[in-house]
Amino acid sequence: MEKADRLVLVVEDELAIVRFLRASLQEQGFKVLEATGGKAALDLAATKKPDLILLDLGLPDMDGLEVLKGLRQWTSAPVIILSARGQEGDKITALDRGADDYLTKPFGVAELMARMRVALRHAERGAKEEDPVYEHDGLKVDLAARRVWVRRKEMHFSPLQYDLLAVLVRNAGRVVSQKQLIQEVWKGGETTAESVRIFVHQLRHKIESDPVRPKHLKTEPGVGYRLEDSDE
Repeated sequence: MEKADRLVLVVEDELAIVRFLRASLQEQGFKVLEATGGKAALDLAATKKPDLILLDLGLPDMDGLEVLKGLRQWTSAPVIILSARGQEGDKITALDRGADDYLTKPFGVAELMARMRVALRHAERGAKEEDPVYEHDGLKVDLAARRVWVRRKEMHFSPLQYDLLAVLVRNAGRVVSQKQLIQEVWKGGETTAESVRIFVHQLRHKIESDPVRPKHLKTEPGVGYRLEDSDE
């Protein structure tokens, strides 16, 4: 699908931000739908089926998290939260309810577009149901073969280490909450956030040239982790 064919639903009640987003998105070739309330957003999403949704949390008629919950009952379209709420709890709740990413206001156009590209690529990969080969700056992961190379040298991982890396690869470019990692890697078992941090520490020592200043596996403080997106 070409960018000009992609439809973005902007759910935001601050008109200045709506105008800013409309101009920025149209300049990049996107088609734009707008809703200033949650109920209107749900109606538009159901009838127009946008390819991506930018959702503010502070809406006049509904809490944005309730809108997200309603969307996730029937659509898998990427949802990026745009909100002035910077608390870690809000971010974690949004991610756990199915948001693809979270940007705190104010944000730059370049960062927004980068997050949108990642979310759209991730949706396309999911639709194709492919086992991707991830490559980024010397790190290569073949999910189908369960093999990993770092700077062309094949590396070996414990089953849990590999499963953790695989979840991050499948969500490359997106923040993955600690809760999601526990559910997918440890199958919701009795695992603590400290255990997740230990395994992330182990991964960094295997895939990073400088684990103290990681280029691949970044921490989103208080929320989770983000593996840098694969090379184009």
